[in-house]
Amino acid sequence: MPHRTPTPCIPDAALEIAGKHVGDILKHAIQLEEHEATVVVWDSQCELNAAIAQAYQRCLPEATFINYDSTSPETILAAFEILEPGDLVVLVQSTKFRLAAWRLRLELFKRDLKVIEHPHLLRMPGEEALIYIDSLAYDPVYYRGVGRALKARLEAAQVGIVHSRGEQLVFPAGFDKPGLNVGDYSEMKNVGGQFPIGEVFTESLDLEAVHGRVVIGLFGDMDFTVNRPENPITLIVEKGRVVGTENSTPGFDTVLESIRADEGEVWLREFGLGLNKAFTRDRMVTDIGSYERMCGVHLSLGSKHSVYKKPQIKKKHARQHVDVFVMTDSVTLDGQEIYCDEDWVVEA
Repeated sequence: MPHRTPTPCIPDAALEIAGKHVGDILKHAIQLEEHEATVVVWDSQCELNAAIAQAYQRCLPEATFINYDSTSPETILAAFEILEPGDLVVLVQSTKFRLAAWRLRLELFKRDLKVIEHPHLLRMPGEEALIYIDSLAYDPVYYRGVGRALKARLEAAQVGIVHSRGEQLVFPAGFDKPGLNVGDYSEMKNVGGQFPIGEVFTESLDLEAVHGRVVIGLFGDMDFTVNRPENPITLIVEKGRVVGTENSTPGFDTVLESIRADEGEVWLREFGLGLNKAFTRDRMVTDIGSYERMCGVHLSLGSKHSVYKKPQIKKKHARQHVDVFVMTDSVTLDGQEIYCDEDWVVEA
């Protein structure tokens, strides 16, 4: 079981907040029923792990808790074997659990189990741990209302424009079917996923129609770490590809060189609308998988995006998906503003 005493760098108040947020996730997003069993697998490699495990222990005192560090993979897998469809598995991971040859979440989904993943917590020490805890807050009215409103607007839009620092990135061909990551699994086969949540994502119906210039203030690197350059970087986009930059840095050049080495060119694919207000331009965490939900616009560089199929992209050659974060002044769809002053302005 997790230690019952507070972890050294996580204040009692933050532990209380973590417990509330986990309770809301279990109640409103996962909709866990009393008769459904839960197995929580956690490791003790960082304080944030212990804090999140404690939060689940407060909410689910009858759950089975397994310490990954002191338990064999066979024993853990055996604990999953006895679960029934609809039961819940929670994975609290300092990095990423390796259990046999499994892609764990997908294998658990195949068994019709609910899954909550908290990966790579080791990347977020100190103050970042407190930001991560804040990011777990789940308001179903906000996430579902704004998420569905954005999805509907994207489905109807013919032209989207991202305005950033006087530049414009234009999506003139409409958008592919938007996906939702807002904690509403009522129309999905699987229940759960990676937390924190908060995102609507899509891409241009015609990748080669995208053009213009866009200014980014943060970018992910090859180690899945968020980088903040001293000065924002301008991307020049033609026919859906990044063909040049202004004010680039050696670190960002390395990202572009890696993509070109693997794929020959740098496609711009995902158009991501983040909803999680715990993350801002200035309130960030190092882990790109968590920070990706930041309230604002992010784009992906590289041809890898498994959700959508495009004739120009051959799946076996698609290797990279690197997130970059836009210095967004506003976003318009068919001339109507949906984002300004660092917030979404659609009616839920």
